[in-house]
Amino acid sequence: MSERRPFDFLNNALNNTVIVGMKGGHEIRGVMVAFDIHMNIVLEKSEQLVNGEPKRGLGTVLLRGDSVIYISPSNP
Repeated sequence: MSERRPFDFLNNALNNTVIVGMKGGHEIRGVMVAFDIHMNIVLEKSEQLVNGEPKRGLGTVLLRGDSVIYISPSNP
């Protein structure tokens, strides 16, 4: 079995819908279109979630990597 690394997960998540947990308890769901070595993430068609439900649309956003707590696959 090959070793899996965090960047393998991020590469597999490209062009798929993810939920990103942020510092302060914020959650953002969107299609991950780009990331870099600092885990800065670009999401398109993003929306802010409150208690798992969409609160407002955000469009295209850049999330700063040092504010990201987790990234999880999501159903659209």
